[in-house]
Amino acid sequence: MSNSEELIYEFESGNEVLKERYALAVERLGSIEEEHLSDEKYDIYFHFVKDFILMLTETYDFIKNGGFDSVSIEELAELNRKLYEDILPSNYDKSYGNPTFACEEFGDDFGHLLSALYFEVRGLITNVFKNELFELTVTIELFLEVYGAFLSADQNGAKPSYEEIRKIMYWFGSDYAEQFRENGFAEMVVSDKNFVRDIVLEADLTDLRYLYRFGEYITDNELKTAQHLNSLSQEEIDKLATTFTEGYRIGFEITGKDISIKKTASLHYNIGFERMVRKAIDNLEKIGLKSTIQLFPMSIYGMGGSASRGGTYGAIPNKQFNYDHKEDVALFLDNSFVTRKLEAARAAGEKYKKEAKLFGGPAVIEVFGEVPFSPKTNEKAVKLSPAQQKMLSEFRIQNSLIVNDYIINKERSFTIISFPVPDIGEKFNDIFNETVRINTLDYKLYQGIQQKIIDALDEAEYVIVKGMGDNHTKMKVMLHELKDKAHETNFENCVADVNIPVGEVFTSPVLTGTEGTLHVTGVYLEGLFFKNLEIKFKDGCITDYSCSNFDTEEEGKKYISDNILFNHKTLPIGEFAIGTNTTAYVVARKYGIADKLPILIAEKTGPHFAVGDTCYSYEEDTVTYNPDGKSIIARDNEISIKRKTEPDKAYFSCHTDITIPYDELGEIKAVRHDGSSITIIEKGRFVLEGTEELNKPMDE
Repeated sequence: MSNSEELIYEFESGNEVLKERYALAVERLGSIEEEHLSDEKYDIYFHFVKDFILMLTETYDFIKNGGFDSVSIEELAELNRKLYEDILPSNYDKSYGNPTFACEEFGDDFGHLLSALYFEVRGLITNVFKNELFELTVTIELFLEVYGAFLSADQNGAKPSYEEIRKIMYWFGSDYAEQFRENGFAEMVVSDKNFVRDIVLEADLTDLRYLYRFGEYITDNELKTAQHLNSLSQEEIDKLATTFTEGYRIGFEITGKDISIKKTASLHYNIGFERMVRKAIDNLEKIGLKSTIQLFPMSIYGMGGSASRGGTYGAIPNKQFNYDHKEDVALFLDNSFVTRKLEAARAAGEKYKKEAKLFGGPAVIEVFGEVPFSPKTNEKAVKLSPAQQKMLSEFRIQNSLIVNDYIINKERSFTIISFPVPDIGEKFNDIFNETVRINTLDYKLYQGIQQKIIDALDEAEYVIVKGMGDNHTKMKVMLHELKDKAHETNFENCVADVNIPVGEVFTSPVLTGTEGTLHVTGVYLEGLFFKNLEIKFKDGCITDYSCSNFDTEEEGKKYISDNILFNHKTLPIGEFAIGTNTTAYVVARKYGIADKLPILIAEKTGPHFAVGDTCYSYEEDTVTYNPDGKSIIARDNEISIKRKTEPDKAYFSCHTDITIPYDELGEIKAVRHDGSSITIIEKGRFVLEGTEELNKPMDE
């Protein structure tokens, strides 16, 4: 028997065993109907979750038997609603997915575990639609094992111990860590077969029933976005997609990276944009790149937190539900679990080493305009201990180093572009068209103006940034010394390539001497609202922080620690930038959507500071040049330079941009070594000679 025949035999044999395990699991689920626990509350829980899983197995059969082709869009919408209705905001108070309700029913210990188990089970929706029998089977087996422990103890007039149930769930996450990580990694770097891409390429996109094939929650946002794209001409679709994919290609070109050695690119987008994505796939094929598109379930075992999404996804049925479970991994997190997850990351990299080497990086379509979300404090949500916060931070650093061993940052690139969704309001069509205009502004015009700003900044020893009105920002930003001003620069001239739209100059500042207070009256970061966010810095690192989202200062500090510092004790300033896209700023004010802009556009509407890693993480040794031929020397700071001796202390695996809008900006000036200065912005307007063009949108 040849090696290939052996592999086929092993796969087919393994698949038959898996099918048998699945059939036995489904049969066991059915038999629970006749069984009852003596404690009614637990009995109701297990029967409820059992019924939910059986609904999923029925859906699994429906999909495999071609059910999509024989039912109406109204019937598909009803199925979609049933899958998600239990956790929708209107039902959440009495949902087992709500830790508060679960803890009221079962006490804190079992409440936390059973709510987390239900969260994990709900992730099966994605597995069902993707026909992932392995994930479906083992998760059903997990539920049955937990139920079996309760049933066995109940027969002896008792309950299982908390530790017994926790260990069952712990070992599930540990035992299958490698398989889950390998499957997710393969979906990103292996192009042979892809669930989402096949739908995008093969579906009739004029028949909106296709939206329900993904298994994601579908709302008017997804339906109306798809309808809007269907209303555009092919020429307009081509323009959108080409702006996007050209940004990706140019990203390689301007950094001197060889795109010809890459074979795959991963597309990230919100469901509804399939018509644009189809053309983007075609464009990438023409430059030798196959597209991969990830769609993966949320999991309590994910080390990134369940509040974040990646790859391709639909609407989030209840952001509070995701937020309440973002630290559920605390139920299991210890040093052994961290080691196991890192081993899984290494194993996935080794298994797909060849494919990872050919991976070019992500191309991302972001959306904005969704109903703003400011989370509520759920006292019963699982919380990481200080020791676990440290473990998780260290894991993320080590994990990023492992991934970089296989997907080498200095050899890959990316691009990001943003569009609104219908939730943004009745002016959606107008705002969409304005966003297209913003995304396709004349980059040559901006390139020239931004070069004048860079020339002024390159005369400076440091930069002063001050707020005005209610904004009390006062920052001093130290710059690297230019030893050869004829050939060196501190700031990158960012036009429409990897970071669409045009409109910023940025640098990695010197940390020593960089100090002051950064303040914004209100800002959305990764979909979360921060009110009166204030961060203090000394020698470029965070020393204190606060916001006024909550009743107590302690709650505000935790909110910032969780979602900006990502539980690091401090973070450095990795980037200082000046945004120049006044067109985007004016559009935001005209339509009242400033609070809904994604950071991708918002960062171009004023100066911004990023805390965390520099813009050049893992690529510090790659020399990059501006269009004027000068090399950008500000690629390191005093922390990132530790990569040469202590790489685990050089990176934080996070980078969060915080923008001060023009209407809160009193002054930006570049201060020379002799104390003289050049003012670039004053009272929200560009005053540097040669930048007057940037004020025209505001004047109009």
